[in-house]
Amino acid sequence: MRLLLDTHALLWWFTDDDRLSANARALIGDQRNEIFVSAASAWEIATKYRLGKLPGLDEAVSHYTDLLAADGFQSWPVTHAHALRAGGYEVDHRDPFDRMLAAQSELDGLRLVTIDGAFASFGIETVW
Repeated sequence: MRLLLDTHALLWWFTDDDRLSANARALIGDQRNEIFVSAASAWEIATKYRLGKLPGLDEAVSHYTDLLAADGFQSWPVTHAHALRAGGYEVDHRDPFDRMLAAQSELDGLRLVTIDGAFASFGIETVW
């Protein structure tokens, strides 16, 4: 299975947070699955860290690439096609990071690992 992690799922995986569902934890930990992390998540983490919304996550910022590699996660780039789709959604959802993850999930056939029910309005496949 090809999975794209929502930013909170990635951070909860990194920190072994109990809010990560047992199903999501099993899917992410299953070596048969390919786990992708959007460049948009790096942008979101850096932005929220700078704004003081992610206290205590210094390592997630300073060692981001190493943490992805240690877990065997693959970085997923943002392309022009993703940007055009994210900006073109006729969905009343203002979060640019969510819009980008939805576009990547849709265009690249990736299931999004997320607890966020707002993604239902994008018509993409999610798992939690």
